Amino acid sequence: MTFETLRALADRAALFTALRQDQLAAATEALGPHRWHVDLAEGRFTFTAEDDDDRALRATPHLIASIAPGPRSLMWAWALPQGDRTGTTAQLRAYGEQHGVTELTSPEVPFPDDTGDDIQEWIAQLAHAVAGAAVEITGLSPYYSAPAGGSRAVLLLDAPLEPLTVAAAVAALPGILPGLPLADPRASVWDLARLAGWQLEWADDAYSAATVRDDSGSARFRFDERARITSVEGHLSG
Repeated sequence: MTFETLRALADRAALFTALRQDQLAAATEALGPHRWHVDLAEGRFTFTAEDDDDRALRATPHLIASIAPGPRSLMWAWALPQGDRTGTTAQLRAYGEQHGVTELTSPEVPFPDDTGDDIQEWIAQLAHAVAGAAVEITGLSPYYSAPAGGSRAVLLLDAPLEPLTVAAAVAALPGILPGLPLADPRASVWDLARLAGWQLEWADDAYSAATVRDDSGSARFRFDERARITSVEGHLSG
């Protein structure tokens, strides 16, 4: 099925991506009711509080793709008329060429036939998968999926968020893990450490547990016989 490779890449980055999206949600919720505006030509993406224009979260947007229900296709930013102004999708294209992923090297990728009855919901889910795959390949995060004239734009954001630390992850994971399906929890924990820049050590050859650490502390992930995460124990510095 088309896009399955992208979904697999997004699955691997799912834990890191969810934690970064949680950071973005906390930053925008702190604004209260807010609106967003993007100017790709100027390289600006802004979340602004409705009651005070001076309270805003400003980011640099990187357009990844446009997903359109009319032509029933995804088009990468490097193939759009305005082009890829930041060069970010060049990394996706290079990854596709290196690993033989045709979804990443084709300028326009058609939808499969089995999208179901709710095409808008299917597009929204695809946007999350595309964004997750882009996070996995580029390391950039968080992302934003924005409606754009009937289509949906997928953007990565360079936003002024704190780096993701072990301490921050330990605090956020109880609210994230129960609703986050992980195709391969061990791979997701390993990839979380890679993308966040943490150290990781496996407990044994059976990969029954993994300890991640950075300057903020350490956390031990335990897995059951089906590789599911059963507990996360944090030991914070200071």
